[in-house]
Amino acid sequence: MSSPDPDGPLAEQLLRLTRRVWRIQKRHLEARDLGITPAQSRLLRTLAHYDTPPRMADLAARLEVVPRAVTTLVDGLEASGKVRRVPDPANRRVTRIEVTDEGRETLRELRAARRSAAAEILAPLSEEQRELLGGLLDTLVDGPVPAKHC
Repeated sequence: MSSPDPDGPLAEQLLRLTRRVWRIQKRHLEARDLGITPAQSRLLRTLAHYDTPPRMADLAARLEVVPRAVTTLVDGLEASGKVRRVPDPANRRVTRIEVTDEGRETLRELRAARRSAAAEILAPLSEEQRELLGGLLDTLVDGPVPAKHC
């Protein structure tokens, strides 16, 4: 007879929390009526981390998706005026993606929506609990990468 999984309840709590965080963030984003999907939001946030406009292949690698998925997301964001395709100054065969002024405004709204969602999620915690949670999350986020199994 096998013993019960001691981490089973904890794993279930993490999954429930992840779903709750997603639902609350989605509600806060929808309330701002930004007209972008969660996937487009992720791409726009990723673009903001580049010092110079990246290539679509760079975005696909960073997002860990196939290049075709990035093309579809960029098409939608470009149609709404949040990004634009620009030629690479060093190689005209290469196209780069840059955030427009409207895209930067959308990013500000996204950050505000995420902050308000986080405030709602963290509201039941005391300052001491928040600090403890922050330390625990840092440990989980920055923890060792598990070895790949063949």
